[in-house]
Amino acid sequence: MTYDRIGHLLLTPVDKEAPARVQRLLQLGIAHCVVPAFDNFADRLAEVTGAPYSMVNFIDENRQFFAGLHTPAGTHGGTDLGTAAATGRIGRFLARDHGYCPHVVVRRKALVLEDVCDYPRFAGNPVVDEIGIRSYMGAPVIDRTGLVLGTVCVVDTEPRQWGRAGLETIKAMAAELAEMIRRREDGLI
Repeated sequence: MTYDRIGHLLLTPVDKEAPARVQRLLQLGIAHCVVPAFDNFADRLAEVTGAPYSMVNFIDENRQFFAGLHTPAGTHGGTDLGTAAATGRIGRFLARDHGYCPHVVVRRKALVLEDVCDYPRFAGNPVVDEIGIRSYMGAPVIDRTGLVLGTVCVVDTEPRQWGRAGLETIKAMAAELAEMIRRREDGLI
């Protein structure tokens, strides 16, 4: 675990690959850019998992960017997920210390939280109180260079039993997105 200089537990993991990730995302032309194919991917991810919210999420040193976003209402406006949740719209940006995707990126492994309140480390995350997130499932998107670019994830405002099938699905979808990014880089799509 990591502590700050005055001894407080830092709940968001240190991400030493963030600068390299930012450079790679810029090189790929997908840093902070809305790509319709990623929104379509998020729509399909929501459909496959039955989740009301799904995201293609790229993470830099300070914030998360939902390059692909699916919401129940189909809205993609706003600038901050917390503000958007209060107005009924989910936005494209979220602070890095909000949510669970930064953990997936640093761990380089999928994370399934059927009820985030069952895990003290995750129950105190701002997305629980500010947005009402109760369930999360995400997997890392690892590109051809071995760098984790971000995640694909789904969330719900109710606890969910994702199970082994959910875990396998989210991992397969992350691999599919990595392949789509590779094909995009190669000019095949």
